[in-house]
Amino acid sequence: MIVGTAGHIDHGKTALVRALTGVDTDRLPEEKARGITLELGYAYQSRETGGILGFIDVPGHERLVHTMVAGATGIDFVLLVVAADDGPMPQTREHLQVLDLLGLECGAVALTKTDRVSAQRLAEVEVDVRGLLSRTGLAAAPLFPVSVVTGEGVADLRTHLHAAVPPRSDRIDDRRFRLAVDRAFTLSGTGIVVTGTVHSGHVRPGDLLRLTPSGREARIRGLHAQNEPAEIGVAGQRCALNLAGSELHHTEIRRGEWVVAPDLHLPTRRFDARLRVLPDAARALRHWTPVHCHLGAAHLTGRVAVLEGDVIEPGGIGLVQLVLDEPVGALRGDRFILRDQSARQTLGGGRVLDPEPPTRGRRRPQRLALLGAFAEPEVTTAVARALPLANEGLGLDRLARHWNLDPATLADLAALPETVAVGASAGGMLFSVDVWQAWQARILQTLAEEHEKAPERLGPDRERLRRMAAPRLARPEFAALSDALIRSGRLMRSGPYMHLPDHAVRLSPEAERLWRERIFPQLDAQPFNPPRVRDLAGALGSDENAIRRLLKQLAGMGEVFQVAHDHFFTRSAVAHMSTLARDLQEREGAARAAAFRDALGIGRKVAIQILEFFDRIGYCRRIGDEHRVFRDSLLDLDAPSSSRPTTDHAR
Repeated sequence: MIVGTAGHIDHGKTALVRALTGVDTDRLPEEKARGITLELGYAYQSRETGGILGFIDVPGHERLVHTMVAGATGIDFVLLVVAADDGPMPQTREHLQVLDLLGLECGAVALTKTDRVSAQRLAEVEVDVRGLLSRTGLAAAPLFPVSVVTGEGVADLRTHLHAAVPPRSDRIDDRRFRLAVDRAFTLSGTGIVVTGTVHSGHVRPGDLLRLTPSGREARIRGLHAQNEPAEIGVAGQRCALNLAGSELHHTEIRRGEWVVAPDLHLPTRRFDARLRVLPDAARALRHWTPVHCHLGAAHLTGRVAVLEGDVIEPGGIGLVQLVLDEPVGALRGDRFILRDQSARQTLGGGRVLDPEPPTRGRRRPQRLALLGAFAEPEVTTAVARALPLANEGLGLDRLARHWNLDPATLADLAALPETVAVGASAGGMLFSVDVWQAWQARILQTLAEEHEKAPERLGPDRERLRRMAAPRLARPEFAALSDALIRSGRLMRSGPYMHLPDHAVRLSPEAERLWRERIFPQLDAQPFNPPRVRDLAGALGSDENAIRRLLKQLAGMGEVFQVAHDHFFTRSAVAHMSTLARDLQEREGAARAAAFRDALGIGRKVAIQILEFFDRIGYCRRIGDEHRVFRDSLLDLDAPSSSRPTTDHAR
């Protein structure tokens, strides 16, 4: 685990770390010349019982709070340093505020420079410190009077640190890997090295990772964990990673980037969060306030959009959206700190709830209720609360990436009671039973209204029904909904057309004879390039408008398909062409107009019209000049013969 110092400038943080470990963490010439810490410093110490303690020493100057936050993010144990002669000072208070906002509750207080004060003064400082701690998660932290001059208390503090921090070298985190970069440099004979604290997962030499938000790919050539060569680095350790990659240069890797598993490369310029404003903030936090945001080791600027009302009062908690000037890597649960526009005062801090929020409707009541559910600390509880509020469902793949979930947790989510799990091709979707049933009712109601409005048509195809009833649902989820309704007998599918079981479309006996004996043979004679309405009417010696009306009625019944304007194809022809498109996809990766044209022996214009028809009904999807049949596509045509009765389609 990692121990991080905190406290006011010149209160002896660096001297105390040196007394505890024998390591001088001030490595810059300017730091040694001025006698103050300007950058993060690091030290390590072996434990007698095994394992290694890592120390991060932070600067205490008021202008370097951003550096202190970068060091504090990811530590496990706080060592708050307060000089006994000065007592608590401004950065003592601000550092303590930051630590509390980061949720740190494990730590100790070192009262330094005890050789300079009387016992009475020491007692007074202890009272002051206890008062400061009382409102934070460190209220129960023990106090250790120490002096690096006389050595008083140093051994006791070291013993406590060794006992309080259990070794974690044997703990493997099944989540995906994330390391917050706080340094990047090159070593002769080694190459590019980045250092930071591992927030989750584990890493081994040879692993392929990405830097985010830059997106550069990197391979791990080797690593040090807790300052020793290692074959694995795990969560809770400080690691140095030797990176290799054609796009890498250490001058382009900045503090604040993350080294992550490829699936966790999710740069974002906005995220929704729950924010706590400090009780002693000078004023309320207003909507669209410019701020400095510290997340991980990153330091960015941006604005705060208050989602509930227009302000959050001092001491208040509210939902916000952070709109940043640059992208950052953020996942649900990440802690962040906000400081004012001048970077002089800490305003508050919070926890990321959604790293990829919708661009619209951020203040809708349902959206705010969903964020309230996401704020639940326990994952399964949060998802169980969120599902009834998620009308479009919750994607397991999206949750796995945004929340960095391990496989066991994902399995628990898929098995939640009162939940419908759909598909696995994109990681699966979860719906609450109530939401699922509401969508089914919406589909049936939409069909009933469509039948009433267009009784001459059998019904819409599945893709058109999706656009009518549930345009925000993806095709796989809508297919699962409609298939469940078909299995239950509440919905019927005739070819591509959806209709209610009691809906029937009938032709008059005269129209039925005209279709069966005269029109069908004409269309079937040239199935892949049948005559258009005008030519068909001329061949039959019939009124063109009457033939057009009849063909449109037949199209509504599912007997023919209107592929293009006044161009109708039989069911058997469309069935054959749909099979051909799928065969082309299997052989060549996609259905292209030229190959489709040659296979059918028709003109290019008609071939393009047929493929565009398949796109329109959702059988194919056009990507560039290619038309691809996807697994969720459906066009099941039980083509009738020319003598098939068409006067009743009710089943």
